[in-house]
This record gives sequence, C-alpha cells and structure tokens, in this order.
Amino acid sequence: MQRIAVVTGAAGGMGRAIVDRLIADDMVVIGLDIDADALARMHGISGFTGIETDLTDASIIAETFAHIGRAFGGVDALVNNAGTCFMSEFPHIPVEEFEKQMALNFSGAFHCCQAAIQLMEGREGVRKIVNISSNGAYNFDAFDPPHYRASKAALDTLTKDLARRYATDKIAVNSIAPAMTETPLFGVVSKEVLDKAIAQMPHGRAMKPSEIAAWVGFLVSSAGDISSGNVIILNQGRDVR
Repeated sequence: MQRIAVVTGAAGGMGRAIVDRLIADDMVVIGLDIDADALARMHGISGFTGIETDLTDASIIAETFAHIGRAFGGVDALVNNAGTCFMSEFPHIPVEEFEKQMALNFSGAFHCCQAAIQLMEGREGVRKIVNISSNGAYNFDAFDPPHYRASKAALDTLTKDLARRYATDKIAVNSIAPAMTETPLFGVVSKEVLDKAIAQMPHGRAMKPSEIAAWVGFLVSSAGDISSGNVIILNQGRDVR
C-alpha cells in the first residue's frame, strides 16, 4: 500500500525541503499551502499534489481532509510545518496579530491533527505526526517574541498529549524544535538581530532546511516507529549547559 503524507506550509523553504525528502522516501505527498502560485510552481513533481488551503480556518481544514480521504483513501503521516513569526513586542502586540500567530502556528496544527488522525484509522504500521516547533518554545535567550513562543510551546504540549493518548493505537507523535534555520522567516528580523543570532550557533552558521527535513524523514520512516512524545532539539549543541 502506497504511504500517504500530508505536509502543511509545503510551498515554503522548510516545507519544500520536507516534501522533497518524503518523496525521495517513496511517499505520495499532499502539500497544503495558502500560496496558490507557489504550489503551482511545484506542479509536475512526481508524487506530489498541492491543495490551496487556509490553515487559519477550521472549516476549510475539515473540507480539505475530507477531500484527501476521498481521493487518497487515508493518511499515514502528517507534518505540521506551516508557521510564521510576527515580531511585535510585548506589551504592544495587536490583538489581531496575536490571534493570527496562534491560529497559524497552533490552532491550524490542532485541527489538522484532529482531521488526520481520523484518516489514519485502519492504515498499516505505525502512523506518524511530526510537529515543527522551535527552540523559541523554551530558550529565553533567543530574540523570539512571547506570542510566538506561546504558540510553539502549545504545539509541544499537544505533541505530548497526542503521543500518550494514541500510543496503543500505534500513532507516534513528535516535535522537532530547530534553532536558526535558513528559511524566508529570516526576512522578518533586522540584519543586526540575525547576525547576532547566527553568531551564537556553535558551527557559525544557520542550519539548512534539508538538514531539518532529514530528521522529519527519519521520524516518518520505520526507524522512527519507537519514538513518540519527544521534543527533538536541533541547535548544534548551542544550549547544552
């Protein structure tokens, strides 16, 4: 049976690397993204189907997964990669920005998990959910604003709850929490802040999306069957005390 993976934020820098990794691992990948033009540029990739999806709208998420169920028969893996970082600082964070930050980074992933788990029923083997979190969920030496931190911390708590809740159903749920990684999110901070953050990385460079994608591929593979409920820190050893 062909294994089916859903990747959110599939058309972004990290998302594209994850899509490439899972396709290389012989999975059929369904990419969800609000950027229809970017998805269109991925048209023709063997094994890939893009679906324009607003991940801040729970009803659209439900409709999208219902379509996936009809078209593909089920889901074996979900990668909640979609996210962003808004940079307003406390205590001057607009209500609209806070709500949008939580909706994209946490609520969208929550609703995708609910929908995907229902489509995992009856599928062979250990099914997988991988949530892309952030070092910002726990490292308070970094520059991340509080609403971003909160959204990623909530995602990690969801990871642990679902891992415990579905362990005997053979659904493994893990978070990957990268530090500085080369993605379009680099564009939301000043060069001064970015240079300072990269200088703190032990290897003297940011990590590459392909390096994070390799860890996603590992967790989604059979090698990841016995890992669940973990937040895997990827930061070159920066925060070892």
